[in-house]
Amino acid sequence: MVRGALFVFHPRESVVSYAQNKSMKPRVRFAPSPTGYLHIGGARTAWFNWLYARHTGGTFILRIEDTDAARNSQEAVDVILNGLRWLGLDWDEGPLTGDATGASKGDCGPYFQSQRKENYQRRVEALLSHGLAYEHEGAIKFKMTREPITIPDLVVGEVLRPLTDREELDPDFVIQRSDGQPVFHLVNVIDDLEMNITHVIRGEDHLSNTAKHIALFRAFGVNPPHYAHIPLILNGDGSKMSKRDKGASLTSYLDDGFLPEAVINYLCLLGWSPKDNREKLSRAEVIERFDLPQILRHNARFDYEKLLWLQGEYARELDNDRFYELAVHAFGKAGLDTNRFPLPYVKAALDTCKGKFKLFSELPAYAGFYFRDDVEYNAEGAKKDFVPENKPSLQKLREAFATLNPFDTAAVETALKETAKQLGVKVGVLVHPTRLALTGNPAGPSLYHLLEVLGKEKSLARLDRALAAF
Repeated sequence: MVRGALFVFHPRESVVSYAQNKSMKPRVRFAPSPTGYLHIGGARTAWFNWLYARHTGGTFILRIEDTDAARNSQEAVDVILNGLRWLGLDWDEGPLTGDATGASKGDCGPYFQSQRKENYQRRVEALLSHGLAYEHEGAIKFKMTREPITIPDLVVGEVLRPLTDREELDPDFVIQRSDGQPVFHLVNVIDDLEMNITHVIRGEDHLSNTAKHIALFRAFGVNPPHYAHIPLILNGDGSKMSKRDKGASLTSYLDDGFLPEAVINYLCLLGWSPKDNREKLSRAEVIERFDLPQILRHNARFDYEKLLWLQGEYARELDNDRFYELAVHAFGKAGLDTNRFPLPYVKAALDTCKGKFKLFSELPAYAGFYFRDDVEYNAEGAKKDFVPENKPSLQKLREAFATLNPFDTAAVETALKETAKQLGVKVGVLVHPTRLALTGNPAGPSLYHLLEVLGKEKSLARLDRALAAF
């Protein structure tokens, strides 16, 4: 063994029997710290815990680790709770609100660490009274074993954690600071112990802490839970994701108009494999298939383009009512009030957009022209299509449209193609400036369909305005 090496790995098969404790249903937890945004890695950890609980008929617990008063914020607590609810990750035990002193559900509370100080103090006194901890410069240190600890891990395999060079000199570690504040290692273990956690599913970055946690569990006279350390999520280039990287913050998915079912589907693919190379799976299918041995050992690479593909697939398959609701909300966020328009008009307009975009945040730019009195012309498009040689053709088309009754998709398509034939030009010579005149954009919904939705009066008015702009 190389001195200073942190871990020695053995095949995971050697620890499978360690997980076969059938005495009780699994109890798992997601225990975030409310010190900032909810990272996509944290969301995946919550998802994997939730999945394991649902797959096994177990219990999913939400616990807020808010002992760091200087860095915690109420806003961050709300971000966590709202993010989990958006993803559909309902918890069986935990807080009902973001108020640390508020109501909760479950028999193992409080579920905010800031409300569990008496629990921690009682455990520290027990360790002191049994000679398993001692005072040192005002702090309390735990007497760590001098022998290497083997960590049976359901994902990584058996991990031998020898002491580092520094730890061989002094392996003991602080469990309570001189100001009386308990440290992460202590509170994490006490909470897992008192909440009867059977499986700790967390990021591999916590693996280095696990030997200390196992030693603490043994000091309290109980067996440690089963551990499953899941791979980290990296950027596409292999670098560690930071809060500035695209896709790192769960809040950005809400802001960009992602669908939660697309996000959780993609999170499955970051470190877990259903083994049949399928990439699009429903929540019910994942619950049925998910198990810890299927979690991959290597770190996951975040692929934003694959996430966008999944988002587009789910957006295309939305039922109409939910599609309308999300679309109207997206327009409202962009300052466009669809309530000013008749409901049949709104639905008809939105029908021309379904399946044509991926993110709902793209929708106002794509189809906002339906809900504006005037349109602003795309500069490049105007430079290309609003040229003197196109004006007579557009005027001729305007005159043809004015005679139509009814003014529907089939009629406007026939009129445009007949006008192009009479002028001896290709259809595109009329389509491009017409689209720009009506929408302000060089691309968008089907021209013939959007003409019908806008109606004769509005379409002619916009053509007149464009002709005046040549």
